Amino acid sequence: MNLSVLFNQYKEQSLFGRYITLLEIEPLINQYGKKTAVQNIGKSVLGKPIYQLELGTGKTKIFIWSQMHGNESTTTKALFDFLNLLNSNSEIAKTLLRKFTFCCLPIVNPDGATLYTRENANKVDLNRDSQTLTQPESQLLREVFERFKPQYCFNLHDQRTIFGLENNHNTATVSFLSPAYNEAREINDVRMKAINVISAMNDTLQQYIPQHIGRFEDSFNINCIGDTFQSLNTPTVLFEAGHFPEDYHREETRKYIFMALVAGCQFLSESESVSNRLLDYLNIPQNKVCFYDFVYKNVKINYDNTEIITNFAAQYKEELVDGQLCFNAYIVDIGDLEGFTGHYEYDAQKAMYWDGRQNVPQLGQKANFTLTNNVKIVNGLIKI
Repeated sequence: MNLSVLFNQYKEQSLFGRYITLLEIEPLINQYGKKTAVQNIGKSVLGKPIYQLELGTGKTKIFIWSQMHGNESTTTKALFDFLNLLNSNSEIAKTLLRKFTFCCLPIVNPDGATLYTRENANKVDLNRDSQTLTQPESQLLREVFERFKPQYCFNLHDQRTIFGLENNHNTATVSFLSPAYNEAREINDVRMKAINVISAMNDTLQQYIPQHIGRFEDSFNINCIGDTFQSLNTPTVLFEAGHFPEDYHREETRKYIFMALVAGCQFLSESESVSNRLLDYLNIPQNKVCFYDFVYKNVKINYDNTEIITNFAAQYKEELVDGQLCFNAYIVDIGDLEGFTGHYEYDAQKAMYWDGRQNVPQLGQKANFTLTNNVKIVNGLIKI
């Protein structure tokens, strides 16, 4: 099966970019037919509805949720691409709906999605609220888990552009984790089931984006929802949608999350009896912080009346301005930047830095400057 063709066939064309809110998904939810049972299960802090979509008749139950962090929307797009597939009359849809019952919460944190923040409206990280359950969104997620009683959980997230892979400095376009269930990070049968699913998804994605798949760090935090559900004996898979080169809208990355969802479900429908793929899982390189959005090399600056050659880096900050998401580049590091790569790099070849006031970049200032070789940088990029 060519999953790239399948994605193009079922991609939800109305969803684009990083700013995805209830305004975009409610029309999609309302258009689903008899295959999908739609329910408003409760409200967010600011009174926005939280929707549950349930479809399929299979005995294996899979619980999927996205946008627990409001500014992590790539997997929401991929989830709707996957839902489009499930709502089709294709043979693969018929097979999956016969094998599985899916319960999906497309946006757990609708307030954070509107505000484009990680936290909810009370400034609480819902992924650190799985034990105390202080927030209505956390309570609803837990209630659905206890009512639905899934055999597997798919916990969908985004990760920042700073992540690459420990062994090759490629971007970590998709990363996975079978969360720890205890402080010792032991491997029991429950965690192994999630590991087997991840290994199968990795096999598939390596055919499309080889050496761009990572393994997320597995330190134990019982306050995180994945660790909690794993500790409650439900195999849980963390999906992290990361950066694909030049794909800041994450339209390529959504494709690979879609592929992973299909591949994971196909594995479970055919090969759940596979007992131990731990070595395959551990051979997936671990995520490593090794990228900046911009790296400028060999720049001459005037530091304390002394001219020196240095490097500096800038990083995009995603800022909501008048309802539009803007990528604004700010200087974040100055020095040799050993071990770091830029998604965009420029060698100034000892040209002098000038920002209109001084010859020294300052941390936190916008990446707008000129170089004495007649190069002008605006918002991080060379202006032509």
